[in-house]
Amino acid sequence: MDDLQAKHRKEQRDLQSRITQKKNSATKKTRKAVHSECEGLERSLKEKQDREIAELDGVPSMTEHLEEDEVLDDPVSTAGNEDTKATMNGPARPSNPDQISDGAASVIETRKPNRTKARLARRAAEQEALVARAADEAAAMPDLREQERSSMAAEVLIRGLEEKEVRPDGHCLYSAVADQLNSFGPGWRVGKLPKSILQHDDKQQPDYKCVRLAAADHIDSNPQDFEPFLEEPLSEYTHKIRETAEWGGHLELLAISRAYRVGINVLQGDGKVEEINSDDVNHGDGATVWLAYYRHSFGLGEHYNSLRRTKTSG
Repeated sequence: MDDLQAKHRKEQRDLQSRITQKKNSATKKTRKAVHSECEGLERSLKEKQDREIAELDGVPSMTEHLEEDEVLDDPVSTAGNEDTKATMNGPARPSNPDQISDGAASVIETRKPNRTKARLARRAAEQEALVARAADEAAAMPDLREQERSSMAAEVLIRGLEEKEVRPDGHCLYSAVADQLNSFGPGWRVGKLPKSILQHDDKQQPDYKCVRLAAADHIDSNPQDFEPFLEEPLSEYTHKIRETAEWGGHLELLAISRAYRVGINVLQGDGKVEEINSDDVNHGDGATVWLAYYRHSFGLGEHYNSLRRTKTSG
């Protein structure tokens, strides 16, 4: 329908251009004839376009109805044939416009389905089928969160550990390490560590912040060990560790291990353990930090929890 309407608008513009040219070139003698010719051209175009619209919609055009009526009323076609005249002079055409509208309505009710509407309905059905298929595929996929949680619980139990949940706020790695250090005993309290580890006078910092500061201080003091692995200036990197909630990873764990002289074991859901050790760790005193590492179980993404030794495990 849109293509046909565009075609009709172009035909109307072309006809108006022709009519304008004819009227401009008309003289006083030919003006009346040109005017009649132009009216005829406009009428012919309108009838043609009405027929095309009616054919597209499957409804007889009003022009076709009028042509049929004109044939029925033509005195030449009915002259000399009384039987035909009697038939033609049967029920008279309704002169009431309301009756004409009712007749047109009955024709519209029996017209063919609109192809544009059918195409839109078909597309909508295809979209619904795609959505349903995607939902089925999602339902068939494994629940990675549940799998990771179940696997981690089994691994924690096997190793005689118990998990302490840490808030997933961007500080989870540092909070989990602080919880581990504090669980080792009074001499390991994060806020009371010697100045050689924590080079800041303010001891009122939260425990996770103290661990952040210790990691950043160690990296600043040993740039040759960390700069080759950085994609930004070392000063900017350590500023993020100290002053933001930037997540920590392997480099930060290595710095923490060296700063506090402890071993760090990171337990993953599949049972693998990543060991990060300082060169001068004394494993005989039991100073080993255990962390649980999750990939799928928390909304923010990667997450660390603290894994404490149970009382029965010693």
